[in-house]
Amino acid sequence: MPKLRLAVLGSGSGSNMQSIVDAIEAGTLDAEIVCVLADVADAKILERAARHNLSHQYVSCAPFKTKLDGDAQEEYIRIMKAAGADTVVLAGFMRIVKQGLLDAFPNRVLNIHPALLPAFPGLHSWKQALDYGAKVAGCTVHFVDAGTDSGPIIVQKCVPVEEGDTPESLHARIQVQEHIAFPEALRYLAADALTIKGRVVHIKR
Repeated sequence: MPKLRLAVLGSGSGSNMQSIVDAIEAGTLDAEIVCVLADVADAKILERAARHNLSHQYVSCAPFKTKLDGDAQEEYIRIMKAAGADTVVLAGFMRIVKQGLLDAFPNRVLNIHPALLPAFPGLHSWKQALDYGAKVAGCTVHFVDAGTDSGPIIVQKCVPVEEGDTPESLHARIQVQEHIAFPEALRYLAADALTIKGRVVHIKR
């Protein structure tokens, strides 16, 4: 299999991108990050990319507040295709991606969500889990489809909800597992070990 060529999209600190960079540099993930794009001009993910000499840039998504669509979507696709990306990694990208991007990279757009989907989709899912009284929380890496956090699931990691947890303490423990789960899912993709049947992802181990 040829090496994965990843485009990473983010809006915040980029800690999940960092876990992917670390796996690549450690030789445990056969991939290359070909571009890093952010919709927030001062997002820390761009600083992380610069430290690792990765191509990176801010690309505005105006006039939209919560989605990647229209001319902005076309510009993202153009940049990613020009960089030779074959896989899109949403690493804390706080926008809903639309069908145009999914069509440009069919079954090659991956997202990580800080909950055990299908439970608690949407924002602040760790707080949703805590408020609901869940005994187990966690994270999910999934293929992206046209819904919100509804695509086929690749990898999930569980985290117990502990007595006295706050949203911050629970989220911190979930993030530890996120940094394990995303490189793991990408390793399966790099090994051509994933098959989607309906909405079920089969992993050839």
